[in-house]
Amino acid sequence: MQLKNNTYQGAQQRSSLMDLQLPNTECNNLVLFVHGYKGFKDWGAWSLVQAFFIANGIGFAKINLSHNGGTTKDPIDFTDLEAFGLNRYTYELEDITAAMDKLAEYISLNNVNLWLIGHSRGGGDVVLSAHHPWVKGIITWASISNIARRFPKGVELEKWRETGVRFVENTRTHQKMPHYYSFYEDWKNNQDRLNIQLHASRLSKPALHIHGTHDQAVHCEEAKELARWTNGTLHLIPEANHTFGASHPWQEEHLPKDLQLVCELSIEFIKNAN
Repeated sequence: MQLKNNTYQGAQQRSSLMDLQLPNTECNNLVLFVHGYKGFKDWGAWSLVQAFFIANGIGFAKINLSHNGGTTKDPIDFTDLEAFGLNRYTYELEDITAAMDKLAEYISLNNVNLWLIGHSRGGGDVVLSAHHPWVKGIITWASISNIARRFPKGVELEKWRETGVRFVENTRTHQKMPHYYSFYEDWKNNQDRLNIQLHASRLSKPALHIHGTHDQAVHCEEAKELARWTNGTLHLIPEANHTFGASHPWQEEHLPKDLQLVCELSIEFIKNAN
């Protein structure tokens, strides 16, 4: 089975896209991959990642989070900056649950080991979603370990409150992308639900955390925190960056060596956990 750009209903009933591919052999393990900040399911080498997992007998699904700035008609470029501005962490958790419900229409999640893999901010999302009974375990790639650290403080935070919006530049598209103050308010109002340390410490499922030592976006100390809290397995890849050597667009036919190693470690972990 292979589905490309299938729709699911995410947070606020907003339609978004999902890919699903199952290997030709019996499928005992299925991955749901969650992209990171300013990311999307077709970024860089993620499709090659999917193919690598399929070649190793593991089903693979990947989604666009509903408020990532893309649309069902234009999933690559961020043509809906209003949706991006309205995004919040609780929406992303709703998206993951909705995606699992959609997957259950095609494969019995009671009869397969479902693994959540998240990159960067998506890693934090999968830790917060790991309690779901369908989830066998989690794997984080270059993940954040704390949400509060990502918000501005002091004068910058007050300015955000007063103006209601702050902008970040997308270095790929050169867009000024908005974050409405509701993003911060959502975190303030849901601090227990969005406390990664709290949920990681309560996790009793297999957990693997992979991080590059030269990650300039998220320091590898955050992976060490996650591994300690989850009592999980930690792999630090020497000199690897935040995307493990991949970039967008990725025009090579093969995975970059660091990202291939990430995949190999993840697949080994999944198979050994069964």
